[in-house]
Amino acid sequence: MASLPVVRFAPSPTGRIHIGNARTALLNWLFARRRGGTFILRFDDTDLERSRSEYADAIEADLEWLGIRPDLVRRQSERMATYDEAAEKLKAQGRLYPAYETADELDRRRKRQQARGLPPIYDRAALRLTDDERAQLEASGRKPHWRFRLEPTTVRWDDMVRGESHIDCASLSDPVLRREDGSYLYTLPSVVDDIDFGVTHVIRGEDHVTNTAVQIQIFEALAGVSPSFGHHNLLTDSGGGGLSKRSGALSIGALRAKGIESLAVAALAVMVGSAEAVRPVDSLDELANLIDLSQLSQSAARFDEAELEALSARTLHRAPYSAVADRLAALGVAGPNAEALWLAVRGNLSRLEDVVKWRQVAEGEVAPIVEDPDYLKL
Repeated sequence: MASLPVVRFAPSPTGRIHIGNARTALLNWLFARRRGGTFILRFDDTDLERSRSEYADAIEADLEWLGIRPDLVRRQSERMATYDEAAEKLKAQGRLYPAYETADELDRRRKRQQARGLPPIYDRAALRLTDDERAQLEASGRKPHWRFRLEPTTVRWDDMVRGESHIDCASLSDPVLRREDGSYLYTLPSVVDDIDFGVTHVIRGEDHVTNTAVQIQIFEALAGVSPSFGHHNLLTDSGGGGLSKRSGALSIGALRAKGIESLAVAALAVMVGSAEAVRPVDSLDELANLIDLSQLSQSAARFDEAELEALSARTLHRAPYSAVADRLAALGVAGPNAEALWLAVRGNLSRLEDVVKWRQVAEGEVAPIVEDPDYLKL
């Protein structure tokens, strides 16, 4: 009998999440929800200089607004000793080695390779250093960064979105896993956490495809079981540009502040770029049963805010009173006539708060506007 899936969404708390991040979170949560699995929210906060607790709090609030409630919350900053143990294990295997080049030196080396028509791959010069040369570099004040020595093999996996996939690791530079200051990049802690937390499926953007091949080799080096991987297509803005945490207009917080319906955000974020026609849904459970990872397109999908606003209005137009009663009460729309009012006016709404104006029309006194008072005297 197959075990229940364990998935994770792993944002860095260095800013607010945008609609593209929400797409990844939703695809993971819906996948687990449909199969009775576990959803882990893991904060990749090893960058202590840029990570902020207020961003982590905002991410949790944005996910809750979307209807995503994690089964577990973990923070990488609390697990540094565990990553140190894994790093020492890789060092003992000869898979993690110190390199001393500066960023400028590496840049000049890449340019020389390109000028000679060679691929800009790290040449492993650090592996040829003698003990004396390393000692001299460190005595001069150089601190090493640490690279993972890739095996020159082709890594293959059956991608849940893209099907049979492979990367020739001989064409890649040995990735840096640890910086000069001792902090970790994403790559190693992610693998260690996936092993320790029993993650069975990793669903993330297609910009991680190459990284997956690297991480599969790290899984093998640490004697861990690689999860299944799925790399979904990315969202762009309406102009075809990429999204980032600087895309403020498409942040979940901004969409929420504009009065967009959370269910509409979820539906469009997941359905766009899939085999499903974008349309309103009544619940996340309905959405979970509609979405099949294998039916996602492999081309980038455009997220149009105008389409979102229209979908948000359509979502309101079909919403039963029970789905909005608490929110209406918070707006002061309650009592025995509230449901009848909702059913009467919902088809005219573009934002939920507009119902307050309609209540004034239906129940309040309407002051007449008299343009020609002399006419009334006739």
